[in-house]
Amino acid sequence: MPNPSHKPSVALVGRPNVGKSALFNRLAARQISIVHDQPGVTRDRIAAPCPLTTTPCELVDTGGIGADADIEFTDPVTAGAHIAMETAEVILFLVDAREGVTPVDQAIAEHLRSAGDRVCLILNKADVEEIDSGTGEFASLGFGAGLAVSAAHGRNTQLLLDLIDERLKPFAEKAREEEEEASKDGLKVAVVGKPNAGKSSLINAILENERTIVSDVAGTTRDSVDIPYEHMGELHTLIDTAGLRPRSRMDSSVEVFSAMRAERSIRRSDICLLVVDVAAGVSAQDRKIARQIAKEGKPCLIVANKFDLYHPGASRSARVKEAEEHIRNELFFLHYAPFSCISAKEVTSIGLVFDTIRKIRKEAQEPLGTGRLNRILADAMIKVPPPQHKKHKKRLKLLYATSAVNKGYTTLPVPTYILFVNDKRLLHEHYQHYLEKNIRTAHPSLGLPVNFSVRSRRDPERRNPTRGHIQPKKRKKQ
Repeated sequence: MPNPSHKPSVALVGRPNVGKSALFNRLAARQISIVHDQPGVTRDRIAAPCPLTTTPCELVDTGGIGADADIEFTDPVTAGAHIAMETAEVILFLVDAREGVTPVDQAIAEHLRSAGDRVCLILNKADVEEIDSGTGEFASLGFGAGLAVSAAHGRNTQLLLDLIDERLKPFAEKAREEEEEASKDGLKVAVVGKPNAGKSSLINAILENERTIVSDVAGTTRDSVDIPYEHMGELHTLIDTAGLRPRSRMDSSVEVFSAMRAERSIRRSDICLLVVDVAAGVSAQDRKIARQIAKEGKPCLIVANKFDLYHPGASRSARVKEAEEHIRNELFFLHYAPFSCISAKEVTSIGLVFDTIRKIRKEAQEPLGTGRLNRILADAMIKVPPPQHKKHKKRLKLLYATSAVNKGYTTLPVPTYILFVNDKRLLHEHYQHYLEKNIRTAHPSLGLPVNFSVRSRRDPERRNPTRGHIQPKKRKKQ
């Protein structure tokens, strides 16, 4: 099933005092205070579901973003407009119908122009019909005549809801198509690992027949083979990939192309099963494959195969504990991936594989909401403030955070957490790991990576492509 919690967002953008918060509260059908804990940090409770539209959506009020940002930031209203353009499917551009067009309105309109038909011009504070006759000048903003409403008195609220639903119609149709597609097809499961780790044996054990060639000779599987598999009423696709060996040890062009196809299989999969020969121990090639999975931001399950040969004289609990310690130490960058100890050859504990896949899939259906995400990050940054950057002599400031689901996933949605900051160069790698740890502590997501996309609120200094060093922007001649 597609992620039922992933909704298109409707952002409210406009200069201060045009009634964004009032309209936000009316569309959300409840009073929501827009507050912030401290200047320059994330604003709390800035998003809420809209229960009044036919198509489920999330409302985002950009009004409080960047209100006390540093002097070198872009203007707070254009910062809000930029965030809306980056993340929203529909943008409500609010103006004050009584005051007429202002220079700030024109600046925001210029910034929003590239968003095209995602923008709906809303003439707020049109409490009575007589005001409508004097609003013709707003057409100069480039978004049509606009819709006159009154957030305070509820005038034309239903017309606004109909307009939002009309703009959201393509997303509703796409959600229905994805739901129908997901009901027919399950997950694309890529079975990856180094040669002779037991990938084909695992697939045969799952299928309960000899569908793939099994041999002790490393590299028997030359190509990536898609194998349909029905499990609990769903038709999954098992992708049996060629074993990945270091390029320097590939003895033919066929093997090189097989490795390339295996890497493509990782990219097009919903989830990766990393098969490791636990009896032989985690190798450098296992780590390379694991890094490829992490690089692609893929959900993952580590399958510790040949467990029957791993310290067979000890108790199972002691063996599992030792195997977990070994795998966690060697594949620490896949710390989000659970693992299952099995023996494909002996066909033992195979059921654990799909039991864990079901758990991962369930976790993916419960994403972290925008409001809670901002609270988690705000609390983390208050508890441990970002360090000062040694070179730039500044500290990271987080203006706003939201999440976007990778549209490439239909049955296993994976979010990317988008962080809008003052300058992305100020985000140290270790501090990003700290933020990830806090997200995972508050919202454990079994088998799912935490992917960040960090975006600056102002343009960083441009890089000179010919000299390869940072070069400041040139000042325009007066």
